[in-house]
Amino acid sequence: MIQKLTDSQVESFLGAHPTWSLREGKLYRRFRFDDFPQAFAFMARVALVAERENHHPEWCNVYNQVEVNLVTHEAGGLTERDFSLARAIDGFAA
Repeated sequence: MIQKLTDSQVESFLGAHPTWSLREGKLYRRFRFDDFPQAFAFMARVALVAERENHHPEWCNVYNQVEVNLVTHEAGGLTERDFSLARAIDGFAA
């Protein structure tokens, strides 16, 4: 079973990654791009990593914006899998 992280581990991650926040127990970040094709390309890159890691985001795309929520449902909260995917996502947004 995957280990749910402690509040202090979550706070530490958020301190080191200020573009992410905590919303309703999930890691949250909104991305804005110049247009829809850039937003869609970002989602495609993230999808390939998410599939490889078998850890899929909850997300929403409207035109040039993508909202991402990360949580490990089977653990009932945040795990290292969420942090790992968040770091990979950050790499695609640069």
